[in-house]
Amino acid sequence: MVKTGQLAEFGFSNPDRPRLGLEVLDLAQLRSRLTENTLTEVHRTDFHQLILVTAGHGSTMVDFVDHPCGPDTLLHVSPGRVLRLPTGPLKAHLILFTSAFPPPLDRARPLLSPFGPVRWEVPLTERAVLHRAARDLRDEYERVGEPDDLLRQLLAVFLLRIARLRADSASRGDPRFERFQQELERSFATTRNAADYAARIGYSHRSLNRICVEATGQSAKALIDARVVLEAKRLLVHTDLSSAAIGHRLGFSEATNFTKFFAREAGVSPGAFRRRTAV
Repeated sequence: MVKTGQLAEFGFSNPDRPRLGLEVLDLAQLRSRLTENTLTEVHRTDFHQLILVTAGHGSTMVDFVDHPCGPDTLLHVSPGRVLRLPTGPLKAHLILFTSAFPPPLDRARPLLSPFGPVRWEVPLTERAVLHRAARDLRDEYERVGEPDDLLRQLLAVFLLRIARLRADSASRGDPRFERFQQELERSFATTRNAADYAARIGYSHRSLNRICVEATGQSAKALIDARVVLEAKRLLVHTDLSSAAIGHRLGFSEATNFTKFFAREAGVSPGAFRRRTAV
């Protein structure tokens, strides 16, 4: 991981194999090469992180939600999410990879999207095969010296096994709602008007609201505002940008409008949120 610019943001960098878009290691190895500040601060990465806990108990914060971790907890942190690395006496497999490294996998695409789940408890029936898939990937990673197609395929096997967990625990998503999610991810910093999103994906405002309520129990406007607040929180904790600059980046023409919006949605001012989360 390489820290970039003024942001507490890490770009993918494999220190041992610079040309390889994959790194497989254990949590103890990662902790040993990071500073104490990096271990405890909130940061953001531009690559995928899979964490499969093998022993111990602790927790990991991802996008301001604390996730308890124990043996057979599996976490996926997609690019752009913020996290604080696992705390507690945990042992875990870590699989870090760029978005371009895995082969195309239709079944795993929902898993790797910005909207995929963060945490699973691996069921007993899947534990042995998932751990074996992680070990096979680790063994091949340690064996090869150069980029290797087998590594891509072994990562694909691991991802497809996770996708099977997802299929077993959740019904297939509504493709209409997925289109809204994709447009929201593209446009949340330029418009917070639900009618704009409805027009862009070819639905009436009323139809879009019905789709959102059926999928989440929330209106389209509530989901749009929540996405803007999430990005504001991310920027508050992993950059030193001023509140006014963050508001401008998120499409607010006046700093006071952003402050009022954030306080209404988050229940606390931007400055107070930054101070509280930095502890």
